[in-house]
Amino acid sequence: MFITYTVFIILLTYLLIKKINIYYFYSKEKIMEKAKNVDDYIDMQKNAIQSNPECSVNHYNLATAFLGKKNYEEAERSFLCALDNSPNLVEAYIQLGGIRLAQNDLDGCLHYNRLAVKYRAGFAIGYGNIGFALLQKGDYEEAVVALKKAIKFNPKFIQAYATLANAYLMNKEIDESIEINLKAMEIDSDFPIIHNNLAIAYIEKKEYRLAVKHCDKSVELGFSVAEEILEELKIYR
Repeated sequence: MFITYTVFIILLTYLLIKKINIYYFYSKEKIMEKAKNVDDYIDMQKNAIQSNPECSVNHYNLATAFLGKKNYEEAERSFLCALDNSPNLVEAYIQLGGIRLAQNDLDGCLHYNRLAVKYRAGFAIGYGNIGFALLQKGDYEEAVVALKKAIKFNPKFIQAYATLANAYLMNKEIDESIEINLKAMEIDSDFPIIHNNLAIAYIEKKEYRLAVKHCDKSVELGFSVAEEILEELKIYR
């Protein structure tokens, strides 16, 4: 029954939202100081590309601007132009994977993230995204392998812990899920999905006091807990 409660984190989308500034190059800050808005920034990048069409930085920055406007077609085209000039630009593969994920193309997401880890050994974000996509495809064993690699290469990659904990929940490995979630809490005790995962796991173990505690903490931190969980825990409050 707990599978109906499982709330997947959209790992790669979360990374795009929270980490996107990392993937802009330094020229972005300098140009944005002069740009009035995103459209102005896009025009400036297009002009820069006309002056130097082989500069992958300009293509990449243009792509991220299109991505911010949710213009995925133009963003993808510009990221691919960046890769034509710099095939080892792994951040572009990550962003392309994010576009594919937004389009529910899990195979495309996997393809680009696998290229990312090919060009940068030990790239935790790439392995985390691979694990998430594989889990969505139902390939549990390979997903766990990829997520463990993500954590190995970045022991503080909390999104990978949360996704691995979800994988264990889906496979009814409740104790393993709790263990991973508790390790994640040592990294960031205010990461709401961890508390949501723990609430689900403790419901399965019928440890309702702990389930209520983590459910309430998840809500307090702004997470939208599933109605089924809230209903099940009503009688234990």
